[in-house]
Amino acid sequence: MTITDRAADKAVAILSDEGKADWGIRIFIAGESCCGPAYGLNMQEKQMQNDEVIEKNGLRVFVDRQLFETLSGMELDYHTDEEREGFVFTGGASSCGSGCDSCR
Repeated sequence: MTITDRAADKAVAILSDEGKADWGIRIFIAGESCCGPAYGLNMQEKQMQNDEVIEKNGLRVFVDRQLFETLSGMELDYHTDEEREGFVFTGGASSCGSGCDSCR
């Protein structure tokens, strides 16, 4: 799994704005979409026992070891456009190419 500079920098800024600059973010499965698993993000203070940790631009990203394999080939990015802004996951096995909102 890769994390873009834009995503890491935005997450660091959000954590700092929330007074949690020394925290990280957790990636988790938030449900299912037409494309497969839908992923979510939460703020988290510390690494848990079964976590893999990815570090990028001062950001720590916590991922359960079982989920970590599933994220192979995926990228976490931060997008903004006229309609919305937010973190998005692309690539990997969950990209269906159907154009549904949850895939972008």
